[in-house]
Amino acid sequence: MNYTPKQLQILRLIYDYQNTHGYSPTYAELAKDLGVSTITVFEHLEALERKNAIRRRRHEARSVEIIEPNFLREQATKKALPLAGTIAAGRPLEAVESAEEVPIGELFGGGSNMFVLKVKGDSMVEDHIVDGDLIIVEGRDSAQDGEIVVALLEDGSATLKRIFRENGRVRLQPSNQSMAPIYANTVRIRGVYRGLVRKN
Repeated sequence: MNYTPKQLQILRLIYDYQNTHGYSPTYAELAKDLGVSTITVFEHLEALERKNAIRRRRHEARSVEIIEPNFLREQATKKALPLAGTIAAGRPLEAVESAEEVPIGELFGGGSNMFVLKVKGDSMVEDHIVDGDLIIVEGRDSAQDGEIVVALLEDGSATLKRIFRENGRVRLQPSNQSMAPIYANTVRIRGVYRGLVRKN
């Protein structure tokens, strides 16, 4: 079956959302991700239903189900992970978006919530994470103390550090004895480190 680029984008959003949350997104959530109105989403979903790509239960907010077997098979066997940008292993820096993909998904399961970041800096060298490495991150908003996380600070900058909660605040600890930890009242966790690939 042929789909428009927007229809494929909607299918991928639904697929990824279901894999991450265990249920379907609402029309409003799809509209927000796509930057369109809920009416536009409704029209695209109607078209996808006519093409037998999805199934919906009327009057239920999270009822969209993908039934297109070729699309599901393609997504399940996808071997590339998205390169989401650059992460600071040193001083925090602003997150950088990227549209590239890295063909290493088969090494780490290729789950829909996995992505790749390129490391900049050497604050994690004692964990053998060095400048230029590609790290694989499991997208999550929570982590246990001691895990290496991608943390978003209050000023919007992002950094790669081990996280510890102590005395009502958060300590982001580098793995480099020459560097001091970062202390913050609150941080947003964007993911947990799962592995790395070194190009040379």
